[in-house]
Amino acid sequence: MSGRASTGAAPRALRGTHDVLWPESARWEALVATFATLAASAGYRLAVTPVIEAASVFRRGIGDDSEVVGKEMYEFADRDGTPVALRPEGTASIVRAYLQHRPVLPWKVWYVMPAFRHERPQAGRYRQHHQVGVEALGSDDPDLDVEVIWLAHRFFGLLGLAEFELVVNSIGDARCRPGYVAELSRFLAGRAESLCAEHRGRIEANPLRLLDCKRPECIAATEDAPRMVEHLCEDCAVHFGRVQAGLSALGIGARLEHRLVRGFDYYTRTTFEFASGAIAASQNGIGGGGRYDRLAEAMGGPATPGIGFGIGIERVLLACDAERCFPAAPEPLDAYVIDLTGGEVARELTAELRRAGLAVDRGFGHRSLKAQLGAADRSGARAAVIVGDQELAAGTLTVRPLRGGEQRSVRRDELAGWLRALREASR
Repeated sequence: MSGRASTGAAPRALRGTHDVLWPESARWEALVATFATLAASAGYRLAVTPVIEAASVFRRGIGDDSEVVGKEMYEFADRDGTPVALRPEGTASIVRAYLQHRPVLPWKVWYVMPAFRHERPQAGRYRQHHQVGVEALGSDDPDLDVEVIWLAHRFFGLLGLAEFELVVNSIGDARCRPGYVAELSRFLAGRAESLCAEHRGRIEANPLRLLDCKRPECIAATEDAPRMVEHLCEDCAVHFGRVQAGLSALGIGARLEHRLVRGFDYYTRTTFEFASGAIAASQNGIGGGGRYDRLAEAMGGPATPGIGFGIGIERVLLACDAERCFPAAPEPLDAYVIDLTGGEVARELTAELRRAGLAVDRGFGHRSLKAQLGAADRSGARAAVIVGDQELAAGTLTVRPLRGGEQRSVRRDELAGWLRALREASR
């Protein structure tokens, strides 16, 4: 017996992480491809940023007192002592990339990425989860808000989702929000004993966060709290009115939700979320975002308005499962080559067929015809292409359809055309 002796149980993925394997991975490919095509149609181009960033990117961008940074972010010193963090969300990284490279504005990008948060794993949300999203920097035009929201709404529609709701709010800006926050603080101070234990002592630090609390006691205590939309300055009120009118003009229904403040300090003006009605209410958020006109400035750059959203892939696929949509069955192989003559023909034939634009796999290891036919069937291929001594001598190939049809002998120079015809006939 060779090799190292076993030292215990086989390793498993860490709690809160998961593997995505074929055929489910084909569904992920289709989802990302759908999003990429949609984003490109609106002028958004792919941006890829590092998984690991200086911790200051998120501390300055998201805020030290946020739950994400304070409780959930994976932060550590690397081997040379630099404070670094695994990316907990996408926006701050994109803004850091903008500040570093200074692309021409307006800058419209889309991304697909893993994000990391040390939180309690739940349905559709993992400690390493995955997002698609867009960010648009360089304009404070409310019609850009409408475009960004439309993209998310359209994406859900392309997946076949129908049972979802859009909620919107405006949380003002640096001119009108301070006065509102002061009034909200006074209101909450009179109800401190009715709040959840976590938030009783945080009224002064960040009263807006209490509106985002999902615990029943905080919801009840803030039901008649002052509303930000009633305290907007003229510019913010006009901006939000334009956003609402634009959504209505595009046929997108949106409900005003005064509690919607989102969890990050960088948001200004428009905030929005999409919630699925097909999955549990406590875990039904499938995407959201908002405007962040002061984020670049907070991170040490020039004032640059921006807006974007993030959509959780795992959570969206849960909603698709609940609505029985977006199955995205993987495209089958065109052929599976079985070579019983030594392997040289299969080696050359698979390369030839792949160059012709066909999807082809082959058997390895000189296994029996029966074993290789079994592998061909499991591969999902439309046909098995068999070459044995008889075919080799005759200069032909045996093509056996695996999903219905009659076996036939085909000349090698006819094979690619025959497989293309089989592909078209099966669609």
